[in-house]
Amino acid sequence: MTTLDTAARLGTAGFDDAALQQKAKDHLWMHFARQSTMEEHGVPIITRGEGHHVFDAQGRKYFDGLSGLFVVNAGHGRRRLAEVAAKQAEELAFFPIWSYAHPAAIELADRLADYAPGDLDRVFFSTGGGEAVETAFKLAKYYWKLRGIPTKHKVISRSVAYHGTPQGALAITGIPAMKQMFEPITPGGFRVPNTNFYRAAEMGGPTDDLEAFGLWAADRIEEMIQFEGPETVAAVFLEPIQNSGGCFPPPPGYFQRVREICDKYDVLMVSDEVIAAFGRIGHMFACDAYGYVPDMITCAKAMTSGYSPIGATIVSEKIYEPFKTGTTSFYHGYTFGGHPVSAAVALENLDIFEEERLNERVRENSPLFRAELEKLLDIPIVGDVRGDGYFFGIELVKDKATRETFDDDESERLLRGFLSKALFDAGLYCRADDRGDPVIQLAPPLTIGPAEFREIEQILRGVLTEAANRL
Repeated sequence: MTTLDTAARLGTAGFDDAALQQKAKDHLWMHFARQSTMEEHGVPIITRGEGHHVFDAQGRKYFDGLSGLFVVNAGHGRRRLAEVAAKQAEELAFFPIWSYAHPAAIELADRLADYAPGDLDRVFFSTGGGEAVETAFKLAKYYWKLRGIPTKHKVISRSVAYHGTPQGALAITGIPAMKQMFEPITPGGFRVPNTNFYRAAEMGGPTDDLEAFGLWAADRIEEMIQFEGPETVAAVFLEPIQNSGGCFPPPPGYFQRVREICDKYDVLMVSDEVIAAFGRIGHMFACDAYGYVPDMITCAKAMTSGYSPIGATIVSEKIYEPFKTGTTSFYHGYTFGGHPVSAAVALENLDIFEEERLNERVRENSPLFRAELEKLLDIPIVGDVRGDGYFFGIELVKDKATRETFDDDESERLLRGFLSKALFDAGLYCRADDRGDPVIQLAPPLTIGPAEFREIEQILRGVLTEAANRL
């Protein structure tokens, strides 16, 4: 075979797309995906990334409008992160932190404790966000047992909120359709309204005052604690800005009221920052953006910008105190938690954040990003644009005047039948999601600026206009 023939077979990116497609059909079980789609149509195969772009096996270029999956905050192709991973692997590829330690995990724990608010000084490592939430759930229940109140085992979270898929975390997740096939699930999870002000009327909350709506939503947490009995409720799990359902920011005063409620009833407050931490809202930890100090923070994803997997649960001295002396142990852990390579990459990644002032960049540019996206409100099916930092959702509606949403069949045709593929074909990888009402979610790398905001808006405008015309 000649070099030219080989190039033709492999495509412009040097990959044999047909062969990879067949191997994927034969063996790959994708996550959160319909295997039938791959069986019938194949799957986009992404082969490399550079900055805020990714490339497929045919060499086509796409704007990564979701940072992979809210992960690659520092952008693709950072050679220094790859190099530090290789260097650490040569020195110490692996050793557990089960009764032992290694420098990378120690240094990263110290760094995270410095960033965290208040006295959240203790860091328990895992390998991802679901594990971090699972850790927080188990720790909350064990903490109250150690305090002599074993009845405090229930947890409260918000409607449509996603907190992970492990059995414990799934009990906290507020999306019934993701849980019914696995029932019976871990008991003890209870739901309260979220902070989607656009849908305030449907929830029965105030519709003319954002702050009043926030206080109303927070008070539903108190109502649930009272209904279940404060002696049975261990913790409240809340994202700083709720992801699932389409980027629900907290109204002014919301988290301050939740903190008051948790203190009043002796309930732990967990800030689930798996998505929001490390710059997505313009701070290392998003609770700082919204002015509250939780008892625990769960984080993962952008800690390494995805260059190696890691997660962590950061807890206050109050929660750590029962474990500080005597024979008490937290019998919980993960083989790869605090992995030397991942910890080393995280430290280097956080150096990049500081050197390039990525948090400051997000805070400065976020209003410009919002302004570009709000231009889309002139399209008939765009009902709402909401979010914060570099994290926005665009809710799609059937009737803008009444805010009527699409039924299940219409949503299926709109999101999966048209929008997801049309956006990708137009060069934008983002998320079309209907775990609540239909939304498009955007969470691009933190390195982009006004020029890229305009590019995103133009791609969205073309595709959403066509979608409106089709409907």
